[in-house]
Amino acid sequence: MGPFLISLRYSRSILIAFFIVLLRLGPSNAFYLPGSYMHTYSQGQAIGAKVNSLTSFETELPFSYYSLPYCQPQGGIKKSAENLGELLMGDQIDNSPYQFHVNVNESFYLCTTNPLNENEVKLLKQRTHDLYQVNMILDNLPVRRFTEQNGVSFQWTGFPVGYTPIGSTEDYIINHLKFKVLVHEYEGSRVEIIGTGEEGMGVISETEKNKMSGYEIVGFEVVPCSVRHDPAAMSKLNMYDKVKPVDCPLELEKSQVIKEKERISFTYEVIFVKSDIRWPSRWDAYLKMEGAKVHWFSIMNSLMVIFFLAGIVFVIFLRTVRRDLTRYEELDKESQAQMNEELSGWKLVVGDVFREPTSSKLLCVMVGDGVQITGMAVVTIVFAALGFMSPASRGMLLTGMIILYLFLGIAAGYIGVRLWSTIKGGSEGWRSLSWSIACFFPGIAFVVLCILNFILWGSKSTGALPISLFFILLSLWFCISVPLTLLGGFLGTRAEHIQFPVRTNQIPREIPARKYPSWLLVLGAGTLPFGTLFIELFFVLSSIWLGRFYYVFGFLLIVLLLLVVVCAEVSVILTYMHLCVEDWQWWWKAFFASGSVAMYVFLYSINYLVFQLRSLSGPVSAVLYLGYSLIMALAIMLSTGTIGFLVSFYFVHYLFSSVKID
Repeated sequence: MGPFLISLRYSRSILIAFFIVLLRLGPSNAFYLPGSYMHTYSQGQAIGAKVNSLTSFETELPFSYYSLPYCQPQGGIKKSAENLGELLMGDQIDNSPYQFHVNVNESFYLCTTNPLNENEVKLLKQRTHDLYQVNMILDNLPVRRFTEQNGVSFQWTGFPVGYTPIGSTEDYIINHLKFKVLVHEYEGSRVEIIGTGEEGMGVISETEKNKMSGYEIVGFEVVPCSVRHDPAAMSKLNMYDKVKPVDCPLELEKSQVIKEKERISFTYEVIFVKSDIRWPSRWDAYLKMEGAKVHWFSIMNSLMVIFFLAGIVFVIFLRTVRRDLTRYEELDKESQAQMNEELSGWKLVVGDVFREPTSSKLLCVMVGDGVQITGMAVVTIVFAALGFMSPASRGMLLTGMIILYLFLGIAAGYIGVRLWSTIKGGSEGWRSLSWSIACFFPGIAFVVLCILNFILWGSKSTGALPISLFFILLSLWFCISVPLTLLGGFLGTRAEHIQFPVRTNQIPREIPARKYPSWLLVLGAGTLPFGTLFIELFFVLSSIWLGRFYYVFGFLLIVLLLLVVVCAEVSVILTYMHLCVEDWQWWWKAFFASGSVAMYVFLYSINYLVFQLRSLSGPVSAVLYLGYSLIMALAIMLSTGTIGFLVSFYFVHYLFSSVKID
């Protein structure tokens, strides 16, 4: 339970400090993202950079930084405390030998390796060919580098392990780093949030501001170089002995080649540059999302779809249904009896519309899980849009999603069991149903993750979950989610089940034959919700698989709300169309009318793999991608299907409660 407790303690300290600041702050000079804190450093104070897992867009398999023959810290490798989200994302943050002294420009020697053996050379070449990146962190900021192509400057996080020049058969390692640290001179303000380390924080007042004068780190950049040093001369030096700064050589003869028996010397230099960037704005360079017009285009496109569907719903309700009901109510009893014999359309299925659907238990299970997933998504995105899940707190978004999902088990159990009681007319069998709700989606996800984890173990990737984390996840599942789902189910049995407005006939009515299968229309309906989200889906997939920061949760929240409206409208329209052709088996069709969007999401994920991740190498990477995409598509199907079904259920109940037919 260690990572989970660390996450809870960290989140609690964030909230406490945030509310203290709200109470005591008053007018402020800047906005501080909740989930992050400021640390000021004095002149010459030592600060160490950390290293995260090596990552590649080619393979999507993270590996430990120290799996390569890099220099190790003098005191040994020490892992940083990681929360549940970081562990699940494959992050492995360790200390590094790269040490700086604030506002002091220096150049240091680190170490010289032993002669490279065959395995080390093979591994270095493989990581170079797979375009692996070294990810460094200083004061919680990822290192950035800049490249220029055709006069356009591009920003990247991390730097490559090595490179292969065009036209060359040799590979060269990055062994000299030129760091630039941007600092802002800090003189205090009325109230400041300060760090007392990575796991603590405090609030100070104006009387202590003089003590806090110093420097804030607001930027961390690197220029990676390959430099051929004289190993004989370098090996006589000790770690952190000063060396002369060097320029990145352009000639390959002066660069460090990767081959057997070579001894590689590692050096680095650092310069500190004063900047006008203030600490609250230091993440702006990372979070700057291009293409805001594209996001607005996505929203306008969704609004057009919504207005189109709303017009159809308006016609159904105010013209067709209302007209029929008004004309029916104006007739006397004798005329009503005569009209009952001449009924057509949806009024003919009045005795079958609430007949129990096939696989009713599975429907209740999927609706319960859909409520849980939808609640988790909405609450998470709302909190993220309000700024409570800063990217400075790695893994916080995923950790928050898991905690919300666990505690929303009570809502899943309640809705699922109440629907079951409504269909069956009683709550018998609610315990079995509650267990099924608690185990259906998590069970499928757990099986898929286990298979993927065995693949990652076989690849010796840091993305593989340790056995201890599996036990933590199982403990959270069976000690929190399952009991809360059972509690929700119990509350569902206590709630009065919904009464159907009409009686169900003993003999089911025959459904007229149709020229084309009804499921074809249901599957086609998923294109409308997909049209609402596919543009934003591109940015989300790019964030996950291409390592881009995604922080436009305001756009995502708007798209989510529009998606809910479109799913509801599509499902209501399809349900009404089926009832009009005397098809009373509407339950599952209402679910999949909106839930079929998941099929298009999965197909789009395959399209993204083929056209956007063309460089993804090897079957292992493709299997990992498709496995995670399958889990995402299943979650989307349960969520959107549940939204459509619940709205359709309300629509059908309202429609037939307005009809008085014996």
